[in-house]
Amino acid sequence: MPIKLGLIGKTNTGKTTFFNSATLSSEEISSYPFTTKSPIYGVGHAISLCVHSEFKIQDNPHNSKCVDGWRYIPIELIDLPGLIKDAWKGKGLGNQFLSIAAQSDALLHVVDASGGIDSTGKITETGNGDPLSDFADIEEELILWYQKIIEGNRDKVSKLIRTGSGIVDAITDLYRGVGATKNHVKKTLLETELEDKDFENFDMIDTKKFASYLRKISKPTLIVANKVDVEGADKNFARLRERYNDSIVIPVSGDSEFSLRRAEQKGLIKYSPGSEEFEILKPDELNEKQNNALDFIKKGIMGEYMRTGVQFAINVAVFKLLKMNSVYPVADEKNLADKKGRILPDLFLLKDGSTINDLAKEIHTDLVKGLLYGKDLRYNLRLPIDYQLRDRDVVSLVSAAKK
Repeated sequence: MPIKLGLIGKTNTGKTTFFNSATLSSEEISSYPFTTKSPIYGVGHAISLCVHSEFKIQDNPHNSKCVDGWRYIPIELIDLPGLIKDAWKGKGLGNQFLSIAAQSDALLHVVDASGGIDSTGKITETGNGDPLSDFADIEEELILWYQKIIEGNRDKVSKLIRTGSGIVDAITDLYRGVGATKNHVKKTLLETELEDKDFENFDMIDTKKFASYLRKISKPTLIVANKVDVEGADKNFARLRERYNDSIVIPVSGDSEFSLRRAEQKGLIKYSPGSEEFEILKPDELNEKQNNALDFIKKGIMGEYMRTGVQFAINVAVFKLLKMNSVYPVADEKNLADKKGRILPDLFLLKDGSTINDLAKEIHTDLVKGLLYGKDLRYNLRLPIDYQLRDRDVVSLVSAAKK
């Protein structure tokens, strides 16, 4: 299954522009609150350096694509409706939002770094809004939602504990639907110093503290400081980094990325998502407005921040927040091909710590039966089935039941 990244934030922060530029979609973009009335799904890509040049061969990708030496790995992006205060109680589109957010592996929290929206998400004069408060408001809604889960199921947890389940198993059962694991719950109880406290004695302060920490580690989030192309946004970007120094904050200009992707699509420029430069191919076909826009992007965005940030935010979410590794399994060791002769056909994204055995499960369940070992084709090494795979490993699997 592809990795799912959810775009969250208040209305008018530029979530849909970010989504459109990453997926080349054309969903409605307007300044009306709740333009996005239901979750919108699209395919974006995480980008990783391909291994084919290292092995001096030409690849023939199947589940991803290779462009100019870079592998584009499909991931799912979800543009979620903007949240309002008390969404955790079900107000606005709260219940729908939260149920979809639960399915995301990680969240990209988009804020308007220009300060161009008020506390309700309505357009205001640039600089009047406060992106720090906007971020805090949405975070509070998520934490209260997490707290509501445990507060609303106190009897269930107590009953499970009385009938022999430990507190870790009992609470994990509640949060399984939002992607929390037993390890997440165990770590949360430890870090919040609640592991030795009788659950019956948990008060509202305890459950709020528990919910806050569990939300943080079970649903990793980075901050997208969007609209950095607007004057004055650089100061808010600096404030966001300083205030939320335990989070990754990425400066982004969704509008600039969207403009570049559209120009590239029309053949006017040569540009790869996430690149630090672009090349104008048809200068004669650009009007003055387009020329000025491209000049601003080159100097004001790439000159200042190196890139527009859209693709960078996705890559950081996949490879830093989720700690995924790119792994290339092949059937034919000699030619680095599958059984159809396709060279380096597939790339799997596996969580850091995943083993040869985990890779076998991803490829085919039958492959796990009788799995003997793996083989590192870069160094010609035999690998035990509990070997933890590293980024850009190229491996073959040897199984008594190999399909």
